Amino acid sequence: MTARRIVAVSGSLSRPSRTKLLVSEVARQIHARIGGNLTFVDVAEIAPGLGQTFARPSTSQQVEQALASIEQADIVVAGSPIYKGSYSGFFKHLIDLVEYRALAGVPVALLATGGSERHALAVEHQMRPLFGSFDAHTLPTAVFALDKTIGPDGQVSDDQVRARIEQLVREAAGALSVPAAAAA
Repeated sequence: MTARRIVAVSGSLSRPSRTKLLVSEVARQIHARIGGNLTFVDVAEIAPGLGQTFARPSTSQQVEQALASIEQADIVVAGSPIYKGSYSGFFKHLIDLVEYRALAGVPVALLATGGSERHALAVEHQMRPLFGSFDAHTLPTAVFALDKTIGPDGQVSDDQVRARIEQLVREAAGALSVPAAAAA
């Protein structure tokens, strides 16, 4: 059996980024649970090439590598800051370039960060339908964390959010323990 490919995607342009910290921490926990190869796609790092890309054939090598990683993932850990009730524009632009059949059946862990609890439902109302359009398997538990609860090491200080992260990690491990043929 080949090693599982975990691809973590941070949709934040900020540096430092609480979203990146959260996505990294959750991806590391999933990796610790199931092993495999962990790849990180940081929108902030590919933003110059991504911003100049309008269609797939014209992508830079760096953007193409990011897209290939996402398309070949066994699980995607996707996170974005929430601005004005939705994910970041660069996050959406990256996902728009993913080949639409590539994520069919692929488990996707949904994460978001924001400055206010008013943004919490964006995970359900924006991110879940986005990945649902690919026929991806969005994991049942999604995580929204307030920026102020994410420490500089990616650890979350909110007990309820930590419990949701633990549940999400269990769901991710469970989703990958089912053979692909049985899941289809």
